[in-house]
Amino acid sequence: MSQDLSELPTTSYALLGLLTLGDDLTGYELKQRADRTLRFYWSSPAMSQVYSELARLAQHGLVAARDDETEPVRRSRRYRLTGSGRQALTAWLSSTEAEFPTLKHPVALRLLLGHLIDPEQTLHLLENYLGQLAERRAELQQVRDSLGEAGDPAHATHRFPRLVADWGLDYYGSERTIVDDLITRLRNGVT
Repeated sequence: MSQDLSELPTTSYALLGLLTLGDDLTGYELKQRADRTLRFYWSSPAMSQVYSELARLAQHGLVAARDDETEPVRRSRRYRLTGSGRQALTAWLSSTEAEFPTLKHPVALRLLLGHLIDPEQTLHLLENYLGQLAERRAELQQVRDSLGEAGDPAHATHRFPRLVADWGLDYYGSERTIVDDLITRLRNGVT
């Protein structure tokens, strides 16, 4: 069991963090949890990446795996965070700086190249994006609603996920304001 954790990618720590939210999970269930949560602010890992990271985390003793005997058709493994995993996650959170985010925005890239197409196509792109923003914000609102409110003792572990969900909702709101302004400027010929 190696103790050098310097090669662990951020995705490993994200998966460890998802395991702190309770329950022993199969890789599939962890992928579902990642899809429901991480996709709003971090890349949700592919299924194969979840399994490779779980194997790496188990090799380091950060997660414990056990065969799930309740699955009659096919065997599956359940993973839970170990004490060492919690310590590694806490150390990572406490001792490393968060990288400044890299904006990888396909709509902004297309807007940058908008001079190559008809202005109406660019407007359509931005209007379509507004619809996508509204859909994504509604999905995140459902997640936020499921996390309960601050005074609810049953949801005490969801304090920080609530903050992240609120941040995401504000982000989508500000993104809508920005895009509305861009549409107005394009329609009025102001760039």
